[in-house]
Amino acid sequence: MNFLRRLPLSRLLLVCGLAVAIGISATALASAVGGGPTPPAKPLAEAIHGALTAESVQGVSANITYTNHLIEGASLAGAGGGDSAGGQAGELISSPLMTGASGRLWADKQHVRLELQSEKGDMQVIYDGHTVSIYDAATNTVYRYTPGQGEGGTPSAPAAKTPEQDGASGSGHEAPSVAKIEEAISHLRQHVNLSEATPTDVAGQPAYTVRVSPKEAGSLIGGAELSFDATHGLPLRAAVYSSTSSSPVMELAATEVSYGPVASSVFSFSPPASAKIVELTPPSGSGSGAGHKAADKNATKLTTSGSGVTGIAVLQSTVKPGSKSPSTIEGLPKVKINGATASELRTALGTILTFERSGVRYVVAGAVPSSTVEAFAKGL
Repeated sequence: MNFLRRLPLSRLLLVCGLAVAIGISATALASAVGGGPTPPAKPLAEAIHGALTAESVQGVSANITYTNHLIEGASLAGAGGGDSAGGQAGELISSPLMTGASGRLWADKQHVRLELQSEKGDMQVIYDGHTVSIYDAATNTVYRYTPGQGEGGTPSAPAAKTPEQDGASGSGHEAPSVAKIEEAISHLRQHVNLSEATPTDVAGQPAYTVRVSPKEAGSLIGGAELSFDATHGLPLRAAVYSSTSSSPVMELAATEVSYGPVASSVFSFSPPASAKIVELTPPSGSGSGAGHKAADKNATKLTTSGSGVTGIAVLQSTVKPGSKSPSTIEGLPKVKINGATASELRTALGTILTFERSGVRYVVAGAVPSSTVEAFAKGL
Protein backbone atom coordinates (compact mmCIF):
# COMPACT_ATOMS: atom_id res chain seq x y z
CA MET A 1 0.00 0.00 0.00
CA ASN A 2 2.73 2.43 -1.04
CA PHE A 3 0.24 5.14 -2.00
CA LEU A 4 -0.84 5.42 1.65
CA ARG A 5 2.75 5.92 2.76
CA ARG A 6 3.06 8.94 0.48
CA LEU A 7 0.05 10.71 1.99
CA PRO A 8 0.53 13.42 4.66
CA LEU A 9 -0.75 12.36 8.08
CA SER A 10 -3.91 14.48 7.96
CA ARG A 11 -4.85 13.14 4.50
CA LEU A 12 -4.11 9.61 5.68
CA LEU A 13 -6.46 10.12 8.63
CA LEU A 14 -9.19 11.35 6.30
CA VAL A 15 -8.84 8.24 4.13
CA CYS A 16 -8.94 6.04 7.24
CA GLY A 17 -12.08 7.84 8.35
CA LEU A 18 -13.70 7.11 5.02
CA ALA A 19 -12.77 3.45 5.25
CA VAL A 20 -14.15 3.15 8.76
CA ALA A 21 -17.44 4.78 7.79
CA ILE A 22 -17.82 2.50 4.76
CA GLY A 23 -17.15 -0.56 6.86
CA ILE A 24 -19.72 0.47 9.46
CA SER A 25 -22.33 1.51 6.89
CA ALA A 26 -22.04 -1.82 5.09
CA THR A 27 -23.03 -3.70 8.25
CA ALA A 28 -24.79 -1.35 10.66
CA LEU A 29 -28.22 -0.92 9.15
CA ALA A 30 -30.25 0.25 12.14
CA SER A 31 -30.04 1.10 15.84
CA ALA A 32 -32.10 0.37 18.91
CA VAL A 33 -34.94 2.83 19.45
CA GLY A 34 -36.94 0.87 22.02
CA GLY A 35 -40.56 -0.15 22.20
CA GLY A 36 -40.43 -2.93 19.63
CA PRO A 37 -40.74 -6.71 19.96
CA THR A 38 -37.87 -8.75 21.35
CA PRO A 39 -36.95 -12.28 20.32
CA PRO A 40 -36.85 -15.26 22.70
CA ALA A 41 -33.66 -15.86 24.64
CA LYS A 42 -31.23 -18.22 22.89
CA PRO A 43 -27.65 -19.39 23.36
CA LEU A 44 -25.25 -17.39 21.20
CA ALA A 45 -24.47 -20.30 18.88
CA GLU A 46 -28.16 -20.88 18.14
CA ALA A 47 -28.78 -17.18 17.54
CA ILE A 48 -25.86 -17.02 15.08
CA HIS A 49 -27.00 -20.21 13.32
CA GLY A 50 -30.47 -18.73 12.93
CA ALA A 51 -28.99 -15.56 11.39
CA LEU A 52 -26.86 -17.58 8.94
CA THR A 53 -29.80 -19.67 7.78
CA ALA A 54 -32.40 -16.88 7.59
CA GLU A 55 -34.15 -16.22 4.29
CA SER A 56 -32.50 -13.57 2.16
CA VAL A 57 -33.94 -10.06 1.75
CA GLN A 58 -33.72 -8.06 -1.47
CA GLY A 59 -32.69 -4.76 0.04
CA VAL A 60 -32.70 -2.36 2.99
CA SER A 61 -33.63 1.32 3.27
CA ALA A 62 -33.09 3.40 6.41
CA ASN A 63 -33.00 6.90 7.83
CA ILE A 64 -29.84 7.08 9.91
CA THR A 65 -27.91 9.13 12.42
CA TYR A 66 -24.14 8.66 12.32
CA THR A 67 -22.22 9.49 15.50
CA ASN A 68 -18.46 9.95 15.59
CA HIS A 69 -16.59 11.19 18.68
CA LEU A 70 -13.24 9.78 17.56
CA ILE A 71 -11.38 13.11 17.38
CA GLU A 72 -13.74 15.13 19.56
CA GLY A 73 -11.66 17.62 21.53
CA ALA A 74 -8.63 17.34 19.26
CA SER A 75 -7.18 20.79 18.49
CA LEU A 76 -7.78 20.72 14.75
CA ALA A 77 -10.48 23.33 14.38
CA GLY A 78 -8.03 26.20 14.09
CA ALA A 79 -6.11 24.64 11.23
CA GLY A 80 -5.71 26.92 8.26
CA GLY A 81 -6.89 26.54 4.70
CA GLY A 82 -5.18 26.07 1.38
CA ASP A 83 -3.08 23.11 0.36
CA SER A 84 -0.99 23.02 3.54
CA ALA A 85 -1.14 20.27 6.13
CA GLY A 86 -3.18 22.66 8.26
CA GLY A 87 -5.73 23.02 5.48
CA GLN A 88 -5.97 19.24 5.17
CA ALA A 89 -6.49 18.98 8.91
CA GLY A 90 -9.28 21.55 8.58
CA GLU A 91 -10.93 19.37 5.93
CA LEU A 92 -10.62 16.42 8.27
CA ILE A 93 -12.36 18.08 11.21
CA SER A 94 -15.20 19.45 9.05
CA SER A 95 -15.95 16.20 7.23
CA PRO A 96 -19.33 14.65 8.20
CA LEU A 97 -17.53 11.31 8.39
CA MET A 98 -15.43 12.64 11.26
CA THR A 99 -17.92 14.94 12.99
CA GLY A 100 -21.11 12.90 12.61
CA ALA A 101 -24.28 13.63 10.67
CA SER A 102 -27.76 12.44 9.88
CA GLY A 103 -28.74 10.97 6.55
CA ARG A 104 -30.02 7.94 4.67
CA LEU A 105 -28.77 4.49 3.78
CA TRP A 106 -29.70 2.06 1.02
CA ALA A 107 -28.23 -1.38 0.37
CA ASP A 108 -28.89 -4.48 -1.69
CA LYS A 109 -26.81 -7.57 -2.44
CA GLN A 110 -24.40 -5.67 -4.68
CA HIS A 111 -24.58 -1.97 -3.77
CA VAL A 112 -24.40 0.40 -0.81
CA ARG A 113 -25.17 4.11 -0.71
CA LEU A 114 -24.70 6.25 2.37
CA GLU A 115 -25.79 9.89 2.31
CA LEU A 116 -24.63 12.11 5.16
CA GLN A 117 -26.12 15.59 5.44
CA SER A 118 -24.41 18.54 7.14
CA GLU A 119 -24.51 22.34 7.08
CA LYS A 120 -21.19 22.54 5.23
CA GLY A 121 -22.31 20.17 2.49
CA ASP A 122 -23.51 16.62 2.03
CA MET A 123 -21.28 13.61 1.59
CA GLN A 124 -22.09 10.60 -0.59
CA VAL A 125 -20.45 7.20 -0.08
CA ILE A 126 -21.26 4.71 -2.85
CA TYR A 127 -20.09 1.15 -3.44
CA ASP A 128 -21.13 -0.43 -6.75
CA GLY A 129 -19.64 -3.88 -6.24
CA HIS A 130 -16.26 -2.81 -7.66
CA THR A 131 -15.36 0.75 -6.65
CA VAL A 132 -15.85 2.90 -3.57
CA SER A 133 -16.65 6.52 -4.46
CA ILE A 134 -16.88 9.30 -1.87
CA TYR A 135 -18.11 12.76 -2.84
CA ASP A 136 -17.49 15.59 -0.37
CA ALA A 137 -19.64 18.57 -1.31
CA ALA A 138 -17.81 20.86 1.14
CA THR A 139 -14.59 20.54 -0.89
CA ASN A 140 -16.21 19.47 -4.18
CA THR A 141 -13.92 16.44 -4.26
CA VAL A 142 -14.49 12.85 -5.34
CA TYR A 143 -12.31 10.13 -3.81
CA ARG A 144 -12.28 6.81 -5.68
CA TYR A 145 -10.74 3.52 -4.73
CA THR A 146 -10.91 0.21 -6.60
CA PRO A 147 -9.29 -2.73 -4.79
CA GLY A 148 -6.86 -4.77 -6.86
CA GLN A 149 -7.09 -8.49 -7.35
CA GLY A 150 -4.62 -9.06 -4.54
CA GLU A 151 -6.65 -6.96 -2.09
CA GLY A 152 -9.89 -8.87 -2.11
CA GLY A 153 -11.40 -7.16 -5.13
CA THR A 154 -13.41 -9.17 -7.62
CA PRO A 155 -13.80 -8.59 -11.36
CA SER A 156 -17.54 -8.76 -11.08
CA ALA A 157 -20.17 -8.75 -8.38
CA PRO A 158 -21.30 -12.18 -7.19
CA ALA A 159 -24.50 -13.53 -8.62
CA ALA A 160 -27.51 -13.24 -6.35
CA LYS A 161 -28.36 -16.42 -4.49
CA THR A 162 -31.77 -17.99 -4.38
CA PRO A 163 -33.51 -18.26 -1.02
CA GLU A 164 -32.75 -21.98 -1.01
CA GLN A 165 -29.04 -21.30 -1.50
CA ASP A 166 -29.05 -18.79 1.32
CA GLY A 167 -30.23 -21.34 3.88
CA ALA A 168 -28.49 -24.30 5.42
CA SER A 169 -30.07 -26.63 2.85
CA GLY A 170 -28.53 -24.79 -0.12
CA SER A 171 -25.90 -25.96 -2.58
CA GLY A 172 -22.25 -26.29 -1.61
CA HIS A 173 -22.26 -23.35 0.84
CA GLU A 174 -24.12 -24.65 3.85
CA ALA A 175 -24.08 -22.73 7.10
CA PRO A 176 -21.96 -24.31 9.84
CA SER A 177 -23.78 -26.45 12.37
CA VAL A 178 -24.56 -25.25 15.88
CA ALA A 179 -21.80 -27.53 17.16
CA LYS A 180 -19.24 -25.96 14.82
CA ILE A 181 -20.32 -22.47 15.85
CA GLU A 182 -20.03 -23.42 19.53
CA GLU A 183 -16.50 -24.69 18.86
CA ALA A 184 -15.55 -21.39 17.17
CA ILE A 185 -17.04 -19.37 20.03
CA SER A 186 -15.09 -21.41 22.59
CA HIS A 187 -11.85 -20.76 20.69
CA LEU A 188 -12.61 -17.04 20.38
CA ARG A 189 -13.28 -16.72 24.09
CA GLN A 190 -9.74 -17.85 24.82
CA HIS A 191 -8.57 -14.50 23.39
CA VAL A 192 -11.40 -12.00 24.01
CA ASN A 193 -14.43 -11.48 26.21
CA LEU A 194 -17.55 -12.42 24.23
CA SER A 195 -21.06 -11.95 25.60
CA GLU A 196 -24.11 -14.11 25.03
CA ALA A 197 -26.83 -12.99 22.61
CA THR A 198 -28.90 -10.39 24.45
CA PRO A 199 -32.52 -10.12 23.19
CA THR A 200 -33.43 -6.55 22.29
CA ASP A 201 -35.29 -4.54 19.66
CA VAL A 202 -33.54 -2.50 16.99
CA ALA A 203 -35.54 0.07 15.02
CA GLY A 204 -38.68 -1.88 15.81
CA GLN A 205 -37.17 -5.21 14.75
CA PRO A 206 -36.52 -8.14 17.15
CA ALA A 207 -32.77 -8.47 17.43
CA TYR A 208 -29.85 -9.93 19.36
CA THR A 209 -26.91 -7.85 20.57
CA VAL A 210 -23.42 -9.29 21.09
CA ARG A 211 -20.51 -7.47 22.72
CA VAL A 212 -16.80 -8.29 22.32
CA SER A 213 -14.05 -6.69 24.41
CA PRO A 214 -10.31 -7.26 24.90
CA LYS A 215 -9.02 -9.24 27.85
CA GLU A 216 -5.84 -7.16 28.07
CA ALA A 217 -5.77 -4.00 30.18
CA GLY A 218 -4.07 -0.79 29.10
CA SER A 219 -5.79 -0.20 25.76
CA LEU A 220 -8.17 2.64 24.88
CA ILE A 221 -10.35 0.14 23.00
CA GLY A 222 -13.17 -0.85 25.32
CA GLY A 223 -15.08 -3.10 22.97
CA ALA A 224 -17.57 -3.30 20.14
CA GLU A 225 -21.22 -4.24 19.83
CA LEU A 226 -23.12 -5.77 16.94
CA SER A 227 -26.89 -6.17 16.77
CA PHE A 228 -28.47 -8.43 14.16
CA ASP A 229 -32.05 -9.02 13.11
CA ALA A 230 -33.44 -12.17 14.73
CA THR A 231 -35.79 -12.76 11.79
CA HIS A 232 -33.79 -11.74 8.72
CA GLY A 233 -30.28 -12.37 10.02
CA LEU A 234 -28.96 -9.00 8.86
CA PRO A 235 -26.65 -6.82 11.00
CA LEU A 236 -28.70 -3.95 12.41
CA ARG A 237 -26.31 -1.89 14.49
CA ALA A 238 -22.57 -1.51 15.02
CA ALA A 239 -20.82 0.53 17.70
CA VAL A 240 -17.25 0.92 18.94
CA TYR A 241 -16.50 1.87 22.55
CA SER A 242 -13.54 3.41 24.36
CA SER A 243 -12.31 2.02 27.68
CA THR A 244 -12.79 5.49 29.17
CA SER A 245 -16.52 5.91 28.45
CA SER A 246 -19.74 3.93 28.45
CA SER A 247 -21.03 5.82 25.41
CA PRO A 248 -20.05 4.66 21.90
CA VAL A 249 -17.23 6.48 20.13
CA MET A 250 -18.67 5.57 16.74
CA GLU A 251 -22.16 4.35 15.95
CA LEU A 252 -24.49 4.24 12.98
CA ALA A 253 -28.14 4.41 14.07
CA ALA A 254 -31.39 4.31 12.12
CA THR A 255 -34.62 5.93 13.18
CA GLU A 256 -36.54 3.95 10.56
CA VAL A 257 -35.72 0.78 8.61
CA SER A 258 -37.60 -1.20 5.97
CA TYR A 259 -36.85 -4.30 3.93
CA GLY A 260 -37.65 -4.69 0.25
CA PRO A 261 -36.35 -4.04 -3.25
CA VAL A 262 -34.32 -0.83 -3.76
CA ALA A 263 -34.60 0.89 -7.15
CA SER A 264 -31.34 0.76 -9.11
CA SER A 265 -31.60 4.52 -9.71
CA VAL A 266 -30.95 5.10 -6.00
CA PHE A 267 -27.37 3.94 -6.47
CA SER A 268 -26.71 6.25 -9.42
CA PHE A 269 -24.89 9.46 -8.55
CA SER A 270 -23.06 11.94 -10.76
CA PRO A 271 -20.85 14.56 -9.08
CA PRO A 272 -20.64 18.09 -10.53
CA ALA A 273 -18.45 18.43 -13.62
CA SER A 274 -16.23 20.84 -11.67
CA ALA A 275 -15.47 18.29 -8.94
CA LYS A 276 -11.84 17.41 -8.28
CA ILE A 277 -11.14 13.68 -8.79
CA VAL A 278 -8.69 11.94 -6.46
CA GLU A 279 -7.89 8.37 -7.53
CA LEU A 280 -6.55 6.19 -4.72
CA THR A 281 -5.03 3.39 -6.77
CA PRO A 282 -2.49 0.88 -5.46
CA PRO A 283 0.65 0.56 -7.60
CA SER A 284 0.84 -2.42 -9.95
CA GLY A 285 2.58 -5.38 -8.41
CA SER A 286 1.66 -4.46 -4.82
CA GLY A 287 1.25 -7.48 -2.64
CA SER A 288 3.97 -9.45 -4.45
CA GLY A 289 7.71 -9.56 -3.93
CA ALA A 290 8.53 -8.81 -7.57
CA GLY A 291 9.10 -5.39 -9.07
CA HIS A 292 10.30 -3.60 -5.93
CA LYS A 293 13.69 -1.98 -5.86
CA ALA A 294 15.95 -2.56 -2.89
CA ALA A 295 16.06 1.20 -2.33
CA ASP A 296 12.28 1.26 -1.93
CA LYS A 297 12.46 -1.44 0.72
CA ASN A 298 15.02 0.56 2.68
CA ALA A 299 13.09 3.83 2.29
CA THR A 300 10.03 2.74 4.29
CA LYS A 301 9.89 0.26 7.14
CA LEU A 302 6.93 -0.81 9.26
CA THR A 303 7.61 -2.47 12.61
CA THR A 304 5.44 -3.39 15.58
CA SER A 305 6.10 -3.77 19.26
CA GLY A 306 3.89 -5.88 21.47
CA SER A 307 0.76 -7.70 20.36
CA GLY A 308 -2.97 -7.41 20.54
CA VAL A 309 -4.76 -4.16 21.32
CA THR A 310 -1.82 -2.78 23.34
CA GLY A 311 0.70 -3.13 20.50
CA ILE A 312 2.40 -0.08 18.97
CA ALA A 313 3.25 0.33 15.28
CA VAL A 314 6.11 2.43 13.90
CA LEU A 315 6.35 3.57 10.28
CA GLN A 316 9.79 4.94 9.35
CA SER A 317 10.36 6.62 6.00
CA THR A 318 13.44 8.28 4.60
CA VAL A 319 13.00 12.01 4.01
CA LYS A 320 14.11 12.95 0.52
CA PRO A 321 16.28 16.08 0.26
CA GLY A 322 14.12 19.10 -0.51
CA SER A 323 10.93 17.36 0.56
CA LYS A 324 8.19 19.87 1.46
CA SER A 325 5.95 17.41 3.28
CA PRO A 326 5.85 18.66 6.87
CA SER A 327 6.61 16.41 9.81
CA THR A 328 4.30 18.41 12.06
CA ILE A 329 0.71 19.52 11.47
CA GLU A 330 -0.64 22.94 12.33
CA GLY A 331 -3.37 22.86 14.96
CA LEU A 332 -2.25 19.64 16.68
CA PRO A 333 -0.62 19.61 20.12
CA LYS A 334 3.19 19.59 20.00
CA VAL A 335 5.40 17.46 22.25
CA LYS A 336 9.16 17.00 22.46
CA ILE A 337 10.63 13.61 21.60
CA ASN A 338 14.33 13.67 22.51
CA GLY A 339 14.65 17.24 21.22
CA ALA A 340 12.49 16.75 18.10
CA THR A 341 9.13 18.51 17.81
CA ALA A 342 6.30 16.04 17.21
CA SER A 343 2.63 16.50 16.30
CA GLU A 344 0.29 14.38 18.40
CA LEU A 345 -3.26 13.41 17.53
CA ARG A 346 -5.07 12.09 20.59
CA THR A 347 -8.30 10.23 19.86
CA ALA A 348 -10.79 8.31 21.96
CA LEU A 349 -9.38 5.03 20.63
CA GLY A 350 -5.67 5.71 20.36
CA THR A 351 -2.79 8.07 19.66
CA ILE A 352 -0.80 8.97 16.53
CA LEU A 353 2.55 10.74 16.89
CA THR A 354 4.62 12.03 13.95
CA PHE A 355 8.05 13.66 13.94
CA GLU A 356 11.28 13.88 11.95
CA ARG A 357 14.81 13.18 13.15
CA SER A 358 18.15 12.70 11.34
CA GLY A 359 16.54 12.45 7.91
CA VAL A 360 13.90 9.92 8.99
CA ARG A 361 10.19 10.61 9.43
CA TYR A 362 8.47 8.57 12.15
CA VAL A 363 4.77 7.81 12.58
CA VAL A 364 4.09 6.04 15.87
CA ALA A 365 0.56 4.79 16.52
CA GLY A 366 -1.23 2.63 19.05
CA ALA A 367 -4.63 2.10 20.66
CA VAL A 368 -3.13 3.32 23.93
CA PRO A 369 -2.95 6.63 25.85
CA SER A 370 -0.67 9.40 24.58
CA SER A 371 1.74 8.97 27.52
CA THR A 372 2.40 5.37 26.46
CA VAL A 373 3.07 6.32 22.82
CA GLU A 374 5.34 9.20 23.87
CA ALA A 375 7.37 6.99 26.17
CA PHE A 376 7.79 4.40 23.44
CA ALA A 377 8.81 7.05 20.86
CA LYS A 378 11.51 8.38 23.17
CA GLY A 379 13.08 4.95 23.13
CA LEU A 380 13.43 4.79 19.35
